[in-house]
Amino acid sequence: MARGLIVSPARGRYCLPTADEAQQAAARLTAVVALRSAAACHGWEMAVQPDVPELMVRRGRKLVPDQRSAISVHWTNLADDQVHDGVTTPLRTVLDCARILPFTEALAIADSALRHGDVTPEELAAIDVRGAGASAVRRVLRHADARAANPFESVLRALCIDADLDVEPQASLDLGTGEVRPDLVCRLLGLVIEADSWTFHASRKAHRRDCARYNLLTLRGWRVLRFTWEQVMHEQAYVRWVLAELPRRVERPEVAGDLARPA
Repeated sequence: MARGLIVSPARGRYCLPTADEAQQAAARLTAVVALRSAAACHGWEMAVQPDVPELMVRRGRKLVPDQRSAISVHWTNLADDQVHDGVTTPLRTVLDCARILPFTEALAIADSALRHGDVTPEELAAIDVRGAGASAVRRVLRHADARAANPFESVLRALCIDADLDVEPQASLDLGTGEVRPDLVCRLLGLVIEADSWTFHASRKAHRRDCARYNLLTLRGWRVLRFTWEQVMHEQAYVRWVLAELPRRVERPEVAGDLARPA
């Protein structure tokens, strides 16, 4: 808070400056905080922060150019139970993001909403999606998973899904010396895919531990792919190329004994 990286709009409540700015803009325009700005208000982790506040106003409302400056506005009609304290509710936020944002960003937000317990799998499964963008919404709801550790991992999983790879986040594997939970596991191809970030691999101890784990995975019959944050977030063409090559170049290896088999 002292450095301005987070703010506290109310006692015991913390959010990103992005959320505070969006709430101020919404109050000024009598609008509703929505999409990624709403996700920030809910305290969810996101793959991409919005450059400007993202707001919703009722259909048919006119905004002059000065009012639309430095905001992103969407026109829609919201029911009373879809807004709380000037922000779209968690479920409505997930649905709006799934309908409007790219799949990679929308999946990261849906994963985060589940991870925080602000929406439940049962709520997502019960949604009957209609109208424009319904197929995109259904795709996000079908793949959303609370086990995803962070948006970096969620975006990598979305790229795997785009490549028609059946991957499971944080799957437990028994390597004979204990269980490990790689970021993503493709059991069909005997493949482990790791999202490697300096945030969690900055020390010698962490680096040594990861090298030992990758070696043991290889010895037990698993292939390991590793992608950096820069590659997943900014070089997605490269990641997509690698993932597209996998089915043509990788066959499910013969496992040597029970220790090599996934748990």
